[in-house]
Amino acid sequence: MTTLTTAPLASLLDQLFDEADKATSPGMAALSEGERDRLFHSKTEYRNFYGLIKDLWLPVSRQTGELLYMLTRSSGARVIVEFGTSFGISTLYLAAALRDNGGGRLITTEFEPGKVARARQHLQAAGLADLVEFRQGDALETLGADLPGSIDLVLMDGAKSLYLEILQILEGRLRQGAIIIADDADACPEYLGHVRALGSGYMSTPFSEDIELSLRAA
Repeated sequence: MTTLTTAPLASLLDQLFDEADKATSPGMAALSEGERDRLFHSKTEYRNFYGLIKDLWLPVSRQTGELLYMLTRSSGARVIVEFGTSFGISTLYLAAALRDNGGGRLITTEFEPGKVARARQHLQAAGLADLVEFRQGDALETLGADLPGSIDLVLMDGAKSLYLEILQILEGRLRQGAIIIADDADACPEYLGHVRALGSGYMSTPFSEDIELSLRAA
């Protein structure tokens, strides 16, 4: 038995996935497909875009959540950085793995204050809040200071256009063997070009569900 498969987390995840499936987003519905695509890839208007869709859940799938849990457990990770908390479903999987690893620290950052408030509630309900440090605001600022000296695992699941900039902020603190999971990484070709380049210090490969899985090899 694990934290992931027992009370209170197992039933909480069922509840949250059900709520996410039923949720709608008036802000997203109001955007044309072209405008949605433009904002999604913008490096200057991402705050406006994510403000418009602040009620959209944007959760990882159950399969991706289980992958996060397994990678955290198998790597023995103790220090994790998550870019893009949303309502905290991915955060729950990561924190559960930290608990089952014997403890650790998860820094998660989210632009939208309403999502931070809900994610805090979910982590509290799961009994995992003591493992998580929430940073509210633009990740280019919230991750710019007071980071641990060594980071074991990173989840990229915030504004896709910022993936490379966020990685570069964290890069000097990634331990050799650190794992980076980037969701929907195809939306940031610059990021993929960096982690896949020869001599970059990474081994990187596309994985299921549009995930790029990278290892800090040197």
